[in-house]
Amino acid sequence: MAELGNCPQCGDIYVLNNIRDVCLNCYKQEEADFEKVYQFIRKKQNRTAQMEEVVEATGVQKTLIYKFIKKGRIKLAQFPNLGYPCAKCGTIIREGKLCQPCMTGIQTELNVIEKEEERKKEVEKRNTYFTR
Repeated sequence: MAELGNCPQCGDIYVLNNIRDVCLNCYKQEEADFEKVYQFIRKKQNRTAQMEEVVEATGVQKTLIYKFIKKGRIKLAQFPNLGYPCAKCGTIIREGKLCQPCMTGIQTELNVIEKEEERKKEVEKRNTYFTR
């Protein structure tokens, strides 16, 4: 049986599915907004537009444009000045979920934790006594 959920944008009840994450009405509005954005950035003079220019010209929210980029509907290779925020710090990036400084910081923290775990194992090994 199908599951029901509330639309995160308008709150209406809709049938949850893998195709859309919003209700049909909001989906239609998102599609109309996508067309506005795509028609704007597709023009040669607008291909180098910054995010603020796109938002101002189309009236579409940044978060929705970020959603289009993350889903791959807007290819960043064609639009050099667009991007989306890093999941940790909010810096604008063009690929992945984290910017390079955040990735480096997390990797450093993981290395510290790994070394601590190794040190604990060494301490346990030295304190283990065997009997016959």
